[in-house]
Amino acid sequence: MANPLKHSQSSVRLWGGTEEDYLSIHNKMDCSKKYFSDNRHRALTHNMFFIFEVMIPIFGEYITNSDGKVVSVKDICEYHILEDYGKRFIPNVSDFLDEMEIKSWMANGIGEGPSSQKKKKLTSERVKRIVQID
Repeated sequence: MANPLKHSQSSVRLWGGTEEDYLSIHNKMDCSKKYFSDNRHRALTHNMFFIFEVMIPIFGEYITNSDGKVVSVKDICEYHILEDYGKRFIPNVSDFLDEMEIKSWMANGIGEGPSSQKKKKLTSERVKRIVQID
């Protein structure tokens, strides 16, 4: 699946209603594309953690589409993920994290910082502004 509109069209075929009934859900499922453009963005949003901790709190357990049909947000999100993975599986958070190499900076900032921070220096003055220390 390529984009939220295609997912919305698929949702209409499954549960009725209009594309607009589902578009905000599918946009949120793919929101991480704005920050990481290849398919690794899915590690942030295409799992049950994201569904239960982000999507359901935002959209509720169910939506009522424009045909008056009550549809599970969990089902919509799960089908979105299934479509993105060829209808083969829904990965777990652990499936993504198990593939990640643990770096020293992940343990309380020890060692060399992450690549995103190598380009900019985090000065003590900036830290003070961030945490509002007088």
